[in-house]
Amino acid sequence: MRNNLTFVGAGLGLVVMMALLPACTPGSMTSQRPAAADAEPEAPTTSLNAEQVAAVTAITRAPAPRAAARATAAQLDTTTAEQRAAAARPSEASETKLGTTIASLGNPSEGGFWIKTPLVKERGIGRIVNPANGKSAKVDLIPLEGSGTGSQVSLPALQLLGASLTSLPTIEVYRS
Repeated sequence: MRNNLTFVGAGLGLVVMMALLPACTPGSMTSQRPAAADAEPEAPTTSLNAEQVAAVTAITRAPAPRAAARATAAQLDTTTAEQRAAAARPSEASETKLGTTIASLGNPSEGGFWIKTPLVKERGIGRIVNPANGKSAKVDLIPLEGSGTGSQVSLPALQLLGASLTSLPTIEVYRS
């Protein structure tokens, strides 16, 4: 009788494990993932004219870096020196302050200057400022869904702000 109960207990444990195992597979949560990074992003909502949007987009967009097992920050930053200089220039358009947020490094494999933040509900163009040193960067504003108040900032934008990649600086967010 005891051997039969041991066999039944082990069988029940195996059934429970088999029921939970699909939740651990890599493909089980992919339906909630955002669109691929190389998909064309939706047009930003802004008060800028088409020519100004094209000029800002030329600054803020950059190709994704090549995949590497051990990449340095310099290898992951695919922006050009011209893009970095243009992104650091003060804005010529009127801006609206959206608020302040705690910034962390976003996905370093996504190129360009951007911020994913809960401060915006639709894509746009704007600027982020590090009040600790006054440095700023023109960026694409991308809505960030979910709970929390923090934002994710691209590697080149965080570097332009003069912030450490491992720190959590408080930054100001503006819409152009």
